[in-house]
Amino acid sequence: MSSEHGWMEGRGAVASDTCLGRVLAVEGSEARIGLAFPLPNGPDRPTVGKFVAIKGHGTSLVGMISEVYQRIEESHVSRAMARVDLLGEIERTAGGVSRFRRGVREYAAIGDPVEMIGREELNLIYASSSARAITVGHLSQDPSIPAYVDTDHMLAKHFAVVGSTGVGKSSAVAAILSKTIEVRPELRVLLLDVHNEYRAAFGDRASVIGAENLRLPFWLFNFEEMQNVIYGGKPAAPEEVEILAELIPIAKGKYQAGPDRLAVDRRPMRHAGFTADTPSPYHLQDLLALIHERMGKLENRTSSMSHHRLSMRIEMIKNDPRYEFMFKHANLGGDTMAAVLSQVFSLESEDKPLSILKLASLPDEVVDAVVCVLARLAFDFALWSDGAIPILLVCEEAHRYASADKASGFAPARRALKRIAREGRKYGVHLGLVTQRPAELDPTIISQCSTFFVMRMTNDADQALLRSAVSEAAANLLGFVPSLGAQEAIGIGEGLPLVARITFSTLSRGEIPQSESGARGEGDRPIPRSEVVRTAIERWRRATTSQSLRPEDGPGEAKVEPHPTAPSLRLANGAAEVAPLAARPPLDVARPTLRR
Repeated sequence: MSSEHGWMEGRGAVASDTCLGRVLAVEGSEARIGLAFPLPNGPDRPTVGKFVAIKGHGTSLVGMISEVYQRIEESHVSRAMARVDLLGEIERTAGGVSRFRRGVREYAAIGDPVEMIGREELNLIYASSSARAITVGHLSQDPSIPAYVDTDHMLAKHFAVVGSTGVGKSSAVAAILSKTIEVRPELRVLLLDVHNEYRAAFGDRASVIGAENLRLPFWLFNFEEMQNVIYGGKPAAPEEVEILAELIPIAKGKYQAGPDRLAVDRRPMRHAGFTADTPSPYHLQDLLALIHERMGKLENRTSSMSHHRLSMRIEMIKNDPRYEFMFKHANLGGDTMAAVLSQVFSLESEDKPLSILKLASLPDEVVDAVVCVLARLAFDFALWSDGAIPILLVCEEAHRYASADKASGFAPARRALKRIAREGRKYGVHLGLVTQRPAELDPTIISQCSTFFVMRMTNDADQALLRSAVSEAAANLLGFVPSLGAQEAIGIGEGLPLVARITFSTLSRGEIPQSESGARGEGDRPIPRSEVVRTAIERWRRATTSQSLRPEDGPGEAKVEPHPTAPSLRLANGAAEVAPLAARPPLDVARPTLRR
């Protein structure tokens, strides 16, 4: 038997009821423990993921077991060993009160006894002193101990929920946001809902915005965003871009001139007082008229064709019913910027602090541009209002809008989100990222997140990225990620008292985001396939042939639909909620009248 093993056996504490073993080595943020024999059974077994306390002089170092293994001594005697990641310490104050603090000031010494942490100490570690802390679930190690998240710290430096498809990310997001708006009533949340699944999760506490009631006027789009809309995300023609850059400021000047706008001087852009990026109203009819007027004065056929193609592109999207949210009142005028901000960020509503934007209801070609506009508006409003109203922007499928690949995605959208990630906390605008592929996210953006909820993932690249974004001790715990169960997560960062394996609260059936609720309920009436096909075709055609907003719906009111009886169809009593095609008004495709 080795001298080391004999020394361990000679220590009386090893044989006690509470001592698991003693410290054999300390290196950096980890310690190696020689476990006592025989090992205890039951809940106090020293297994991976369990917390232990290393007793010192006046303090107890808190660590988590990250590895248990067996070592063969020179005398061929085996010994049980454990590797412990050091996370913090419990100290007793002069008044006799115990408190937990992150980090280690005084390291353990060889021979210090190690004990399993009990429920009382776990409660002390994971207790929250913040008045704005929320409970999102419980510790997986002990279901009686709630999992607290400090919303002030979570929001201050942004947060991310990551995990593979089907592990419960949407339910976790719903649980976090639902609790957050309870303790932060002044916070306004905009949730970018890619799959239209969060409608039921928040009930009457959220306003739902979609193509049927969104009013995001085209003049709020800056020059790059407008190009993205006109060209559908494809490369723009340089000649046409030059025309737009020159004539959009003139159109804005004409609008601002009011009744005298017909006589406004067509001065060069640099003297017009506006730029193509100024969020100022103008009439689309004026822009088209300027293009046609310019075209009529050109003798060069090539230049004339560039003007003609640009005019046709604008006419085409203006008359496309899918773009009504941008162009419905393109020629009526009116500065509706305050109304737009109030709608998308719920600025005027006290009982609905959360807005859900159904991105799936918008044309796929312009979703990137819409996300870019909203991210830019969130930051600029926070900047120019001096952070008077805190805003949280939650991005589902965030890797789509902030891709690490510079050759994919919409670069202005990535820049807008990166600006919030870097500077948003100075002005009270915060970012929540939800993704199944964190490795595809822009590294600058995800590195700015200080709180992570890491759910089950098996992709090595995703795990490697997260390890690089967290501390060494927390990185070791990410080894548990592939084996996490449904609704489980590793909580890491400043929003939690200490890194923890947590289980999110189970939502009621009515609160579960729809795409995660599985198949239709047992009590739902089956729908004939012929009815499903007929309804799908009518809705399909309706999307490109008619207006989606009923005359009785106001510009700021969401059209309430009945709860679906099929996952992707809005049916009530087996009938499609679709108006007859013949009852819809024809599209106005008249060409603009030229002013000469």
